[in-house]
Amino acid sequence: MSSNRTPALGFILITLTLDILGIGLIVPILPKLVKEFSGGDTAAASQAAGWLSALYAMMQFAFAPLLGCLSDKVGRRPVILISQFGLALDYLLLAFAPTMAWFVAGRIIAGITGANFSAATAYIADVSPPEKRAANFGLMGAAFGIGFIIGPLIGGTLGQFGTRVPFYAAAALTAANWLYGWFILPESLKVENRRAIDWTRANPFGAIYCLRSRPRVLWLAVCALLSFIAHTVYPSVWVLYTEHRYGWTPLWNGVSLAAVGLCAAFVAAWLTGKVTAKVGDWRTALIGLAVAVIAYIGYGLASSGWMIYVMIVIGSLGGLAGPAVQSLISNSVGDDEQGTMQGAITSLESISGIIGPLIATQLFSHFIDAKRAVQVPGAPFFSAAVIGLLAFLVALKARKAHEAKQEALNLFESHDEGSKRD
Repeated sequence: MSSNRTPALGFILITLTLDILGIGLIVPILPKLVKEFSGGDTAAASQAAGWLSALYAMMQFAFAPLLGCLSDKVGRRPVILISQFGLALDYLLLAFAPTMAWFVAGRIIAGITGANFSAATAYIADVSPPEKRAANFGLMGAAFGIGFIIGPLIGGTLGQFGTRVPFYAAAALTAANWLYGWFILPESLKVENRRAIDWTRANPFGAIYCLRSRPRVLWLAVCALLSFIAHTVYPSVWVLYTEHRYGWTPLWNGVSLAAVGLCAAFVAAWLTGKVTAKVGDWRTALIGLAVAVIAYIGYGLASSGWMIYVMIVIGSLGGLAGPAVQSLISNSVGDDEQGTMQGAITSLESISGIIGPLIATQLFSHFIDAKRAVQVPGAPFFSAAVIGLLAFLVALKARKAHEAKQEALNLFESHDEGSKRD
């Protein structure tokens, strides 16, 4: 059913919030279910979780550019709706999965359908003027935050009644979101901004290769990739880390993740727009990247559970970086390329989802091994700090390249005006 409503930011934010709410429902319980399949061994569960996360990301890597290009041709709405329907079916499959093989199949489907975020991000670019994209991408972060406030709390509570219960709830919620999109969500892409599918960019390698033609975007993309890799430490080992080091239950993990969502929503919805308006996208990105490095170190050093909550507050300021970098990238391409570019960036994020979880989970498994004389459970966070520092340095290089290009452009314009006067 097509909607005659005028596209607005609120429509897609509701869709994203419900989408993330469904994901948040299963976050506190997913590692526990993997642990059951692994015979109750935390180290083995960590390794299995890493490979499952990598498999999910591989599917996103493969399909995000295709869905992004497809959304440039047929519109954002149909791509989002098809993906949501597939995700609802995936949650049902995971709820009934009797073996790890079924679980693997579920992660493959989830990775394919999860690639719809490139279309959702392009939707936001469609309805946002260039000067407000950073703030509106921040609101996208707020949608994520709200989803992770409510979702993990509900998921952690439902998980007390069985490891499969949150998956049933996630399936029902995602199906409801699909119905919302079918009857209410309007299309955002104007007919005149649609373009034929460029098959050289509809595959992940072609989409990433096209970044080479834009040096500024390329450096920002490398920064985003490194930042993504560092950030994957959270979904990869959070539950296993807090359970191992502090003895937290699914309920307490749900509470902690809700705290993460609350702080992230505050930063994304209120702080990002104010900071970018005051200091600009570049400085906002650098501030966020620097704080993220400090947070990784803090999490790795936290010897007591209460310290985690202090770091959640501090680390939430790292969320300033994502919307600022995304705004800089989005403003570098035309309206008819938003889906393609967001597909390329989502593919980069997927690459990080392949690499990051494997690094984090393997380090965690290695450094909590009872056979080791010295155990360092915070090792994954320390590695994230190193990668995050590299992202900061790349952002500095990207900014210098941008300023040099801007100076050259200003000089050319000044010379051109002088020639006209002569």
